Amino acid sequence: MPEPVHIAAIDAGSNAVRLSIVRAYSALDIEPLHNERYPLRLGEGVFVRNRFSEDIFKKAAKAFRHFHDCMEEFGVTRYRAVATSATREAVNRKAFLKRVQQKSGIRLEVISAREESRLGREAVFAALGPDWQARCIADLGGGSLEVSVLRDHSVLQTAQLPVGTVRLMTTLNLHGEMRPAQAEQVRRYLRALLESKLANRPNLADGLTIALGGNAETLANVAPGPRHHGIPTLELSLLRERLPELLRMDIRGRMKAYGVRRDRADVMGIAGIIFVTLGRYLNVRNLAVPAVGIREGVIHEIATEAFSRKEPHRYTARARQLLAGARSFSRRLERDQRHAEHVRELSLQLFDQLQPVHHLPDEARVILEAGALLHDIGHSISHKGHHKHGEYLTMNGDIPGLDGRDRALTAAVVRYHNRKTEPEGHHISYGALNNSDRRLARRLASLARVAEGLDHSHRQRIGRIRAAFQRGAVGLQLEARGDASEDIRDANRSVELFEREFHTRLYFRPLSG
Repeated sequence: MPEPVHIAAIDAGSNAVRLSIVRAYSALDIEPLHNERYPLRLGEGVFVRNRFSEDIFKKAAKAFRHFHDCMEEFGVTRYRAVATSATREAVNRKAFLKRVQQKSGIRLEVISAREESRLGREAVFAALGPDWQARCIADLGGGSLEVSVLRDHSVLQTAQLPVGTVRLMTTLNLHGEMRPAQAEQVRRYLRALLESKLANRPNLADGLTIALGGNAETLANVAPGPRHHGIPTLELSLLRERLPELLRMDIRGRMKAYGVRRDRADVMGIAGIIFVTLGRYLNVRNLAVPAVGIREGVIHEIATEAFSRKEPHRYTARARQLLAGARSFSRRLERDQRHAEHVRELSLQLFDQLQPVHHLPDEARVILEAGALLHDIGHSISHKGHHKHGEYLTMNGDIPGLDGRDRALTAAVVRYHNRKTEPEGHHISYGALNNSDRRLARRLASLARVAEGLDHSHRQRIGRIRAAFQRGAVGLQLEARGDASEDIRDANRSVELFEREFHTRLYFRPLSG
């Protein structure tokens, strides 16, 4: 198993700067270590004067120096620090970024609105898992509201609206208690923007809508709805009922009534108006609030990259000899060579894409490749029990380069490539292996089973495979040529061994090729 990786993510937003530090054991096993929020309101001056003040420069240098010390303390080896709306709009942003790096050593990256939205979506997809999908993500920050309407993880419509809470507070002078006329001004402004940016008004009554941002998390405590698969929700009808009282309070009153910080109390009323108005426009009753955002998206991507294959596989001379022998033997016995080669290609894609889950060494990749080439050679003896015949032929055939332990491992992959039998100690190949190699054989066979299922039709319908890692699951996005329903159906039946070995759910999502 690879060593755990300590990762940090910094989000320099319009309302505050936040740091998260985690220890990642794999792309799916991430342990939170430290979270910190620094009350640095970058948007307050920018949204009025379009530039950062010298005071902001000094406070930012102090904040990032502190974050750098935290990262050093926890042994962070990989990080990404991103800045969003306020920094994008500041005319002196280059000087700001330079000052931050000079004073703290942290490289701060200004990301586009599109990248900001993408990272938020990545965080949501990773948090939700495969059992339910979001139809809409509403990310409310200090500078903007980003609304993405989705279908099967693909964006159908998106709109970035300049109605962030800090922006509205500063530009409309909405400090403290809000009068009904001021609240109505915010509603009308947001409604007009929604009608212009989301003209094809979606009806999301039957879908799951996600709300991101600190204000959503705060308001989910003010107006809690029923938990959805363990995730808190914000009930908009209850928020609508409680909003007038919230708006009548001054900042100190909100701090006392809701137990929030000052820099949350002064914007939470504006956020309440925004969510209620958005809910009416989209016909949404509840918003799920998974308490994730840009930082979680950054962490997820860094962890996936850290445990993924870094460069193309390089074959040793011995590996090339082994594969040449396996291919030659297969061609002498196997009638459908195109199927064998395609299962080989699918097996390698699965091995490489699922590296963050299985952590198997490069030598195992060669065994899997040889097993895929040989998996159907038993048909040359009989279609019935071809997996057993294939095992016998692999154990006893003239295959140059395939010797000893490698031969037994390859034969085990051939025997267990389909669902006809499960590994047992009295089987010839499996019985010849020690406990550690038996575990390796099961894991390689689990990949071969999925690969074989993905070409069950023998028509090579599945092309590229891309893995997306989620909470307790991996989704395989499949580029399909034509109707691949038979192959996907059989692959779904073939995941049990993989899920048992890796304690991770595997599912498939076809993409049109």
